[in-house]
Amino acid sequence: MIEKGLKLIIAALLLLCLLHLPYGYYQFVRFVATGGFVFFAFKSYDRSETNLVWVYSVLAILFQPIFKIALGRDIWNLVDVVVALLLIGSIFIHKPNKEK
Repeated sequence: MIEKGLKLIIAALLLLCLLHLPYGYYQFVRFVATGGFVFFAFKSYDRSETNLVWVYSVLAILFQPIFKIALGRDIWNLVDVVVALLLIGSIFIHKPNKEK
């Protein structure tokens, strides 16, 4: 349940990045997104979902705020929309394995 809520929050934050907001907002989004993707990677690891561990790890590296990856505003907008849609889609598509 926490995962679904966090995915929706991160997706909403990423979609708001399409607006012209103060630079501090984008920094905030980087911190939240990185933390969320690290959390999702650990949860995927616990469920032995190796592919998702890699996906979330790469996203954590892409969004991390320390060594910024300069892609330009247009590319970042595209990345934000694609990642937001994937997060929203994963809520409905992904069915985690039930542990015994």
